[in-house]
Amino acid sequence: MTTNQQIVLASRPDKEAVAGNFRLESKPLPALADNQVLVRHHYLSLDPYMRGRMNAGKSYAQPQPLDQVMIGGTAGEVVESRHPGFKAGDKVVGMGGWQQYCVVDASQPGMLRKVDTTHIPLSAYLGAVGMPGVTAWYGLVKICTPKAGETVVVSAASGAVGGAVGQLAKVRGCRAVGIAGGPDKCRYVVDELGFDACVDYKAHRDPKALYAALKEATPDGVDGYFENVGGLMLDTVLARMNAFGRVALCGMISGYDGQPIPLTYPQLILQSRLKLEGFIVSEHMGVWPEALKELGTLVATGKLKYRETVAQGIESAPEAFLGLLKGANFGKQLVKLV
Repeated sequence: MTTNQQIVLASRPDKEAVAGNFRLESKPLPALADNQVLVRHHYLSLDPYMRGRMNAGKSYAQPQPLDQVMIGGTAGEVVESRHPGFKAGDKVVGMGGWQQYCVVDASQPGMLRKVDTTHIPLSAYLGAVGMPGVTAWYGLVKICTPKAGETVVVSAASGAVGGAVGQLAKVRGCRAVGIAGGPDKCRYVVDELGFDACVDYKAHRDPKALYAALKEATPDGVDGYFENVGGLMLDTVLARMNAFGRVALCGMISGYDGQPIPLTYPQLILQSRLKLEGFIVSEHMGVWPEALKELGTLVATGKLKYRETVAQGIESAPEAFLGLLKGANFGKQLVKLV
């Protein structure tokens, strides 16, 4: 191969993101310089945070530049190397973006990480044993600080992050309750992932009905909440929080199109003396080895289960990403290139 197909951000979304915000391009592959590595991507990771990066407004990270390859995690294989630490055939993960190939300066720390696929599939390093898994681990362990016997709730429970949160909570002796959309996802969360209960928010559209369903699932209240959605979800769970409960704010997908997300009863934070903390997992690299060790062991021994939705081919990435934002995926959303 001498050409590289890429998806670039062609324009910024006006409220809802659409396929026209992306463009497929072909570029020639450059010759490698010293310390550079050429990686052929086998999988692209699609994640909700990418929607926020498409906007031009102030955030925790710089916006995705226009006419540049979309940011994103990748897993693949070294095909050529001019760095002594990497050789052809090495399986690696990095942030290569939405493209078939990536040239990486491997002398920069953290740019490329070799992984062992003997007991863990390559794709899992973009999910349960990758950024989503570490996100789940950090929010649960460091912010929700669960103790045996407590109740932990997670929204978007069938997703790559949410599914790991509940299973890690069960490992720690907690009652795990998920919130997910639709009976199939709720069955998966309980029957396959081992949660104690799951609330189908699509079956309980109004606040009173959602609260009643969550109350039934959390008879002893909620001690830790891992938030991926915001809006009605956050309002409802806050009303079930026990005194001194902890809330890890990971995502606010209900507001990714730019609309405000009001909080209906902020006084509950004071009344219940709650701790709410937002976090970005890439700002806590010091915990990654500890987290990945636990996650890798659990996946390799079959004790941490996960599911993948896999789109085929680079050209499928935009539509797969837009589907992810609407909950069309089941578990981790990937694009398979090889």
